[in-house]
Amino acid sequence: MLFDVTRSQLVDIFGEDRLATLPATAFPATAADTEGARLLHTVGVPTGTLWLREPDEDSGRLPLVQDAVGAEDFGDASEEAGEWPVIGWLLNVHLALDPGSGKVHAFDADEETVRELHMDVSSLVRVTLRFQRLLEEFTFSGDEEADFERLEREVERIRQETSSIDPLPFRNDETVWSVVGEEIAAGQRFVGNSPGARSLYG
Repeated sequence: MLFDVTRSQLVDIFGEDRLATLPATAFPATAADTEGARLLHTVGVPTGTLWLREPDEDSGRLPLVQDAVGAEDFGDASEEAGEWPVIGWLLNVHLALDPGSGKVHAFDADEETVRELHMDVSSLVRVTLRFQRLLEEFTFSGDEEADFERLEREVERIRQETSSIDPLPFRNDETVWSVVGEEIAAGQRFVGNSPGARSLYG
């Protein structure tokens, strides 16, 4: 694992009811015993920005890339990509786990592109944790200019600390995590009863 992420760490921050996991039986045999599947089953991710895919009601399995987004439409996808399980959504992309390498790939059906997004699932959990925690704990003081500068620094810190270990999530301005970071820095994505939402929206 690139990042040390544990269930207790996430529970301490978000509570049990804010964490989503995937059942071990939801993964195809090729992925069931991988470290990524184990993390998604035992540790999970905080909900809000990233959403895990619900297994099919009848089969109990996650959809495969070939069924969810049609891997044949993605010329730059590997030959095996059609068999990868789709584990979640982020913005408008489907996230799929490559059981062989452990990497998480982002499939954009609108643009018919596929990109490596994380070196492993621990990186996915870590970036989700960091951004979700920022959204729920950041407070605005009332000095708008200073607040947004501070918010931008926090987003940049997440980018830099992640990139020093896993360069994929923020390797350019077009990755979905880069877009999420820009939205957060602009004061978007603060929801519910968070301090940031109360300050921004009253």
